[in-house]
Amino acid sequence: MKYDVIIIGGGPSGLMASIAAAEQKARVLLLDKGNKLGRKLAISGGGRCNVTNRLPVDEIIKHIPGNGRFLYSAFSEFSNEDIIKFFEGLGIQLKEEDHGRMFPVTDKAQSVVDALLDKMKQLKVEIRTNTAVETVEYEEERTKGVLLKNGEFIESTCVVIAVGGKSVPHTGSTGDGYPWARKAGHTVTDLFPTEVPLTSTEPFIREKRLQGLSLRDVALSVLNPKGKVVKTHQMDMIFTHFGVSGPAVLRCSQYVVKTMKKFNVRTVMMNLDVLPSINEEQVFQELHKLLKEEPKKAIKNVLKGIVPERYLLFLLEQCGIDEQEIGATLAHEKIRDLAKMCKQFRFEVSGTLSIEKAFVTGGGVSVKEIHPKEMASKQKEGLYFCGEVLDIHGYTGGYNITSALVTGRLAGLNAGKKAASLRSYH
Repeated sequence: MKYDVIIIGGGPSGLMASIAAAEQKARVLLLDKGNKLGRKLAISGGGRCNVTNRLPVDEIIKHIPGNGRFLYSAFSEFSNEDIIKFFEGLGIQLKEEDHGRMFPVTDKAQSVVDALLDKMKQLKVEIRTNTAVETVEYEEERTKGVLLKNGEFIESTCVVIAVGGKSVPHTGSTGDGYPWARKAGHTVTDLFPTEVPLTSTEPFIREKRLQGLSLRDVALSVLNPKGKVVKTHQMDMIFTHFGVSGPAVLRCSQYVVKTMKKFNVRTVMMNLDVLPSINEEQVFQELHKLLKEEPKKAIKNVLKGIVPERYLLFLLEQCGIDEQEIGATLAHEKIRDLAKMCKQFRFEVSGTLSIEKAFVTGGGVSVKEIHPKEMASKQKEGLYFCGEVLDIHGYTGGYNITSALVTGRLAGLNAGKKAASLRSYH
């Protein structure tokens, strides 16, 4: 059986690629080793599916620290606004939430998956699920087709690899694409987990002292061994039984991994500033004023509005202050210590959860070897890459899925065009 375009992988980028290729009147076959398509889409955004982000392109690129700049050309061809129009054209109304995140009005990820599958059906894309690919075959630097694990060979002039990274493996992304890319002569950069919770062996973590405590809008910083700030993110975070998690932590995680690698260290120091909008002197003055106004009350009752009570009691203990002591008797030095603790609580992290537990894979097929406007391989004719198999990674918040949909669209479109030109050439 011969196809114009074979797409391997039924995630966001693969589904998008199959639609774009079929719109070029190509005969398209989509292969997926799982039993249903769009599994990662269906669980994204907490099951609501954060399909893209409405921020300006420059802002989106900033939120994709892993090679986001490579996407400038792609966005000039198909942008986040085009993604919005595309979904609205499929009958999926979108709404905007905080930080530009776009969700379907239905709040159901499955409605997005269903709309894509309906469109594929309409365009007569052939789909084979439960079909595992062994490798992609080439002949004289050109793509020849796909060899399945069961020994069957399917001929095709163009192949799109859209198999994802190594994160969230229960959705089928288990790193299958990397050996295929290497075989085609591509470089695969080191893989590492990003957007992943951090682990810590600090006594307060091991004793679960703060487990389950959420802190809102804190500034969390990754420090290098010299104590210099590598990166700060101001968002929410949560303490867990193994370390820390939540948006600020997920965003800092890749900088922890990079700092460990760069300095060859086993632990990294984090700084937690729970009152980022005011400086240390202002914190001191505020604490001092509150304690002076109610000199006869226990310290913990006077200060409980400043930070969550559980965290306050923890900080008082760290400073060696008795929570029952009354404000009038507290020495100035102790108030200074507490002000400093609010701004500079430092704790060590020892790493991240595994890449399988990460939301996003860092590293992948080197973008230096990919044509940025077509997603075509510079090594083999007729080979295309899209989505997370590429060395592109962003923060959570609709950025990775935007990258997957844009690169998928371009890979499918250009594979479809290429196949058509090869047909007329023969």
